Amino acid sequence: MANLSVRIGSLKLKNPVLVASGTFGYGGDVPDLSDVNTIGGIVTKSLSMKPRDGNPPDRIVETAGGMLNSIGLANIGVHEFIKNKLPGLRKFDTAIIANIAASSVEEYCDVLTLLEAQEGIHGYEINVSCPNVKEGGLSFGTDPVITAEITRRLRKLTPKCLLMKLTPNVTHVSEFARGVAGEGADGISLINTVVGMAIDHRRRTPKLSTVTGGLSGPAIKPIALAKVYEAALAVKIPIIGIGGIMNTGDALEFLIAGATAIQVGTANFIDPSASMKIAAGLGEYCDANNIANVKDLVGTLKVRADISVVKSWL
Repeated sequence: MANLSVRIGSLKLKNPVLVASGTFGYGGDVPDLSDVNTIGGIVTKSLSMKPRDGNPPDRIVETAGGMLNSIGLANIGVHEFIKNKLPGLRKFDTAIIANIAASSVEEYCDVLTLLEAQEGIHGYEINVSCPNVKEGGLSFGTDPVITAEITRRLRKLTPKCLLMKLTPNVTHVSEFARGVAGEGADGISLINTVVGMAIDHRRRTPKLSTVTGGLSGPAIKPIALAKVYEAALAVKIPIIGIGGIMNTGDALEFLIAGATAIQVGTANFIDPSASMKIAAGLGEYCDANNIANVKDLVGTLKVRADISVVKSWL
């Protein structure tokens, strides 16, 4: 059987499949529908210092080839997570990666410090697609200098796996990838959702209460693949590919484009066992094609060296 294990910084995953933040609750919500012990890891729902109610409804809308969400980072807060969710997660035989969201650099640091003192957390994923309240509400993730600063500050607080989750809503994600890699990130999660909107043409009103939201699902897979490929050309640290992965074939595309691991998101709403099926499918594919190690697939895309669009990214 093929070796499916991969390493991201100090963290070794049994296989390259994780469930994406915000699409699988806090990790232990559907034990009768999925066996998380068979996948590489769980990325928790975003955690902030204090509980957040999030945005008012409607905040999820189905679209052609995907869905729009404007949840507003609703969560129970880090203290409640530590008290009532983390004990259950410790029972799983898989990596637990805490996703952190914040409205200031200091809040990122404070939340990570609290989690760092707990047992059962193997790494962190930092959601920088959050409003920076000190800078007029613009997303941290659209400023490469601040994104790098957050990475630098958090790197000093933990030896555990540190992943920076980058937004695709920038011109060149490679600039951001190089910034976080230079400040010690162990890996890059890419991509977060793409800004989109939906309109009720009968009422002439937006379908989301916030007008725009984050688009996910199969519709964004081509964008995600391009961003992963761009980042993989720019840095040597692992990329975790995210965006419209619904089956094993989709996961293979991301690995070939340069991702070391992948996250399954929107597919979880359709089938809570989707990630488990994809992990099994990767093993079957490798065995059927005499691939001894899944890492041998990473970055194997065959591209002409003179492709101008590739050169424009570097």
